[in-house]
Amino acid sequence: MTEKEIKDKYRELSDNIRYHMDKYYNEDTPEISDAEYDSLMRELKALEKEYPYLVTKDSPTRIIGGSTKRTAGVNVEHDVPMLSIEDVFSKEEVLSWVHEVRALHPEIKFCVEHKIDGLSMSIRYEKGEMILAETRGDGRIGEDVTANARVVKDVAVRLQGIETDIELRGEVYMSHADFDRVNEKMELSGKKPFANPRNCAAGTLRQLDSAVVMERGLSMFVFNVQRAEDVSFMTSHHEALGKLEEAGVKTVPSILCETDEEIINAIDSIGDKRGDYPYDIDGAVIKIDDIALREDFPAGSKYSAGHIAYKYPPEEKESVIRNIELSVGMTGRINPTAVFDPIRLCGTQVSRATLHNQDFISELGIGLGRTVVVYKSGEIIPKIKEVVVSKNPPGSEVYKIPMVCPVCGHEAVREEDTADIRCTNPACSAKLTKRIINFVSRDAYDIKGFGDEYVKALIERKYITGIADIFRLKEKRDRLVSDGIIGKEKNTDKLLGIIEESKKNPPERLLTGLSVGNVGRTSARTIMRHFGSFDALMKATEEELKKVPDVGEITAVSIYEFFHDETICKMMEDLKALGLNMEEEAREEVGQSLSGRTYVITGDLSHFANRNELTDFIEARGGKVSGSVSKKTYALINNDVTSNSGKNKKAKELGIPVISEEQLLGEAGE
Repeated sequence: MTEKEIKDKYRELSDNIRYHMDKYYNEDTPEISDAEYDSLMRELKALEKEYPYLVTKDSPTRIIGGSTKRTAGVNVEHDVPMLSIEDVFSKEEVLSWVHEVRALHPEIKFCVEHKIDGLSMSIRYEKGEMILAETRGDGRIGEDVTANARVVKDVAVRLQGIETDIELRGEVYMSHADFDRVNEKMELSGKKPFANPRNCAAGTLRQLDSAVVMERGLSMFVFNVQRAEDVSFMTSHHEALGKLEEAGVKTVPSILCETDEEIINAIDSIGDKRGDYPYDIDGAVIKIDDIALREDFPAGSKYSAGHIAYKYPPEEKESVIRNIELSVGMTGRINPTAVFDPIRLCGTQVSRATLHNQDFISELGIGLGRTVVVYKSGEIIPKIKEVVVSKNPPGSEVYKIPMVCPVCGHEAVREEDTADIRCTNPACSAKLTKRIINFVSRDAYDIKGFGDEYVKALIERKYITGIADIFRLKEKRDRLVSDGIIGKEKNTDKLLGIIEESKKNPPERLLTGLSVGNVGRTSARTIMRHFGSFDALMKATEEELKKVPDVGEITAVSIYEFFHDETICKMMEDLKALGLNMEEEAREEVGQSLSGRTYVITGDLSHFANRNELTDFIEARGGKVSGSVSKKTYALINNDVTSNSGKNKKAKELGIPVISEEQLLGEAGE
């Protein structure tokens, strides 16, 4: 590689890792698995080892991923930095580190412990009384979560028999039972369930209301004495944990080891049983037992001295496929889903995984009664890895998707040059249901209160046979009240009123709701502002469509073909006659004070109601809004200019200013 290619690769890899750090530590919404993240970090470390001149002070290998969120409490500086533990991925690496330690201290002992998958918290005690609990944050500054810590079931508010000042560090987590209970309640209340126990625990500990923390149920293991006036707590780590247990503290399971064999056996024993624990672990921690000797083995600014963490391979389990369910999407695509015996993976019970298409099924050899290996992509989405061929039952066959629609029974066809099988019936109720649900959703036309169950019931009772029928429901008001599909008079009139009011929605929402191929909310806004009205859009040629920013050839063809379909043209005439807003409002001329500038928006807003309103403000003044920070970005808008978020870091790295809403208003001359 050339010098430029090396630097570009390093920058791209660093940015990617910072992005995923932010998603995991700050937003509690990881997009990749721990194994995938670890692989990226190993690649970056290898690059830094080969080209040490690339390393910067804010390299992901030198910083801790979290930042502080002003959610549960105020920020607080740690008395003892809360650093990470360096990860290794093979037992050879474990023993190499052990031998390095033993070469300097031959009689040394080690503790092997569960690496709990949660979030770190330290607790300060004065004279045995808890005075402060704090999250890790960026390792130096965290959040004060004392009020919430007091209602965590395993936290000792008072240490029995300890009358000294001491600081303990542990891992807050959510047990499988509590996680299942919380998610069941979320689903029953119509809210989105948490992806995994770690995310749920992180979000819960940062709650403003301690009653929510208590109701959800968090747990904690203490795994380290950070500092203590009583020196007896700062000699043997194993003995210190024992003393804490006697004082009523729940400490992490720990095994004292001397030999290589004992260390490896302890790691294997923990790993073999990890599916049986009532909580998630993502590794085993190997610690020097003699606390004073740990400083002889520093691991850098990011990692605490005297420990390493062995990371187990991603969790996989076998299960047997009992059924393959078929559903139909709004485009008519038939989607196969495997239903298998329930198993627990990464803290949640799973029994279903998508099979994508016939090619995927055939390639893996998937069939009813066959045993498959299941894993979680990004530790969130269940996926089938392979079939255990040796366990195939006699006479079992690879599953074939029937060439008939599972909903309407109409003929299905496989599209040329694709793996998709689609229902060819334009009146298929399944396609209609998905299309209407998408249309009324918040991200599309946004008819509030129009839930999925209403859509299904109205289609089943023939009230709705197409999008235009939504806006004719008021003509059937009395029948709706009589049938009670939406409810009694009050609920029915409320929804009908919301539908009527929605006709004023900007045309970009209508275009989004029509489900035109490759046209999402952002591109719909750009398209409508370019053409100004549906009349102009529907008359546009493919060449004219391609002149719209961000509209390529494929999207242009999709739009052109969509609006040249006779059925669609008739529907658009109906929608216009029903009074839907089909034209962009003339925007007030406010000058071009932001012309040529591209902004990125992140964080909470105070002046503008939402990001759409702020985007409109910028675009009305000639500026543009992008979703990611790059060299082309003029400024990042974030009211918390000191935030350690991924976008703030990226902006600072590229020398791009981070400004507040007030500064933006000043730039716009408002």
